Amino acid sequence: MSMYFTKEHEWVKVEGNIGTVGISDHAAHELGDITFVELPKIGAVVKQFGVLGSIESVKAASDIFAPLSGKVIKVNDALDTAPEAVNESAEDAGWMAQVEITDEAELKNLMTQAQYDDYLKTL
Repeated sequence: MSMYFTKEHEWVKVEGNIGTVGISDHAAHELGDITFVELPKIGAVVKQFGVLGSIESVKAASDIFAPLSGKVIKVNDALDTAPEAVNESAEDAGWMAQVEITDEAELKNLMTQAQYDDYLKTL
């Protein structure tokens, strides 16, 4: 399994042709207490860096962008009743959707964990 990040603070864990998507610990911390997560519909087709869903916190509302193109095959329904899971475990239990990846070449547009850590230092 490999994990990649976007400059908009989404992550994707890639296993085979399936990508599990969420927001980074950094983004969850910046947002503060998360109050609502709008998940995509199963079967929705998303493009890399296109809108996947949205997230609301006590501070702000923001779009969540798809790190990779593909078809949504699963969503984390638990977030409907427990959006705070994103605050508690943004890079694990707080995942948002699983996407069947259509173009693995898009991974080159993303950052590795080390590159993302370096990117955060520039913010």
